[in-house]
Amino acid sequence: MGTDPNTRVRELLDSYDRLDACAAELLCDRHPADAVAFTVIDSDLSAVDLTFGELRARSERFAAALAGLGVGPGDQVATLMAKSVDLVVVLLGIWRRGAVHVPLFTAFAAPAIAFRLHASGASVVIADPDQAGKLAPGGDMPADPPWRTIVTGESDIPDTLRMDEPATGGAAEPPAAVGGDGLLVQLFTSGTTGTPKGVPIPVRALASFHAYQEFALDVRPGDVFWNAADPGWAYGLYYAILGPLVSGTRSLLLHAGFSPALTWQVLDKFGVTNFTAAPTVYRALRAAEPGNPVRLRRASSAGEPLTPEVVAWSAEHLGVAVRDHYGQTEHGMVICNAWHDDLDTAAPAGSMGRSLPGWECTVLSDTADTEAPAGELGRIAVDAERSALLWFLGYLDAPERTAQRYTADGRWYLTGDAGSRDVDGYFHFSARDDDVIIMAGYRIGPFDVESVLVLHDDVAEAAVVGMPDQLRGEVLEAFVVLRAGAAGNDRLEAELQTLVKEKFAAHAYPRRVHFVAALPKTPSGKVQRFLLRQQERDAG
Repeated sequence: MGTDPNTRVRELLDSYDRLDACAAELLCDRHPADAVAFTVIDSDLSAVDLTFGELRARSERFAAALAGLGVGPGDQVATLMAKSVDLVVVLLGIWRRGAVHVPLFTAFAAPAIAFRLHASGASVVIADPDQAGKLAPGGDMPADPPWRTIVTGESDIPDTLRMDEPATGGAAEPPAAVGGDGLLVQLFTSGTTGTPKGVPIPVRALASFHAYQEFALDVRPGDVFWNAADPGWAYGLYYAILGPLVSGTRSLLLHAGFSPALTWQVLDKFGVTNFTAAPTVYRALRAAEPGNPVRLRRASSAGEPLTPEVVAWSAEHLGVAVRDHYGQTEHGMVICNAWHDDLDTAAPAGSMGRSLPGWECTVLSDTADTEAPAGELGRIAVDAERSALLWFLGYLDAPERTAQRYTADGRWYLTGDAGSRDVDGYFHFSARDDDVIIMAGYRIGPFDVESVLVLHDDVAEAAVVGMPDQLRGEVLEAFVVLRAGAAGNDRLEAELQTLVKEKFAAHAYPRRVHFVAALPKTPSGKVQRFLLRQQERDAG
């Protein structure tokens, strides 16, 4: 590291939290032009290197195209794209204009996409050809949308542009400098009630993302680094795209869907030395027939707690015991079993680790906004006054929802998770204290799915919970109260599963639908999802 961690945190803040901070400069232009930014791999294991020089030139051309469409600093530009060279070029083009990126997960159906486009006020959306159909007028998409659509290939949607069509001449404009407080990304995260919450991400958040690459992942210049997470979600965007770019380290992007066999092949052929992914990926690799022997230098995981058998398996089959890291969309990673030599300690089994440099976390009592004694179960919280890398600005247009995240005095940000901290400062995760479902590393708010289920004419009420699953960690199960005269059967279950796939997201459908006479509720009418989970556990 060269300097102590706290000094390094100040250096990073000096670099990214400046009035003249320019995202394009920080993410691309300051790095050597001949250095490889990304190696993009296809399903047949063919690959192409994208250098920082090529990325600069191509993103300058795309930024000029956006300028021709009237996109400028502060404007919102959405992407509905898979991991690819085009995605990285588009993102740099957006940030070169000083515009704000709105990620759209490719598994989302049209209604979920439409909500995010409207909520963000996006003026342009860029889509892959196989995703563009979701933007076609009709149903949830307006006939005369307030956004322009650019497709990276051929499209049958009227009034769309091809990514290579908007031509401009002349020299490239200087990249926009929006400052450390200027917005970089507008991301949406799911909760237990209400619509998804908008999380604005400022340029200064790059200091935190860079710090995680160094402190926790320990990505070094000689590493072959691969973060397998999807950039449509926080961990993939922050640490598969932004972290490698700001740190100037080469990273792999796999332009293909996940499969254990393909993952083994990529790890082997490309000589990956530093790997990070959700626990689901490690469980899937463990369940599959191993490929050629892999010897990683570092292996990390985030999204949900690791189980002991996965840790033991990774030590034998990957050459290193995978380590657990903890964070949230609103902050990035804050508590980790860090890999860097200056922070590496023998963490107790099952621990999430300790607060990363630049973050101060604790466990608050369940009965008062004071720190709980060592070993006592309580609420995991972030110290908003003493965390130098804190960048959360509050939820988009939602001051009440923002206020609910903090203690009354504003001192502590409440993560919504329960856990404990031992005398040595190691955190131990216990459970979520809300009902958000974590499936294969993806956060799914039950409200999102419930809102779709009640659209069916036969459904009076619905509640969705997460139930344990050996591979995915959790899967969704739905409890449905039918209207008078309706019959719960296999046909209706299939209809409801299809409805969720079509109206919310392909990955978030309930694996089982239970038809029940009533839902358990509090006197005030709030559904008690924990009782539904307990009921299923008892029945199993």
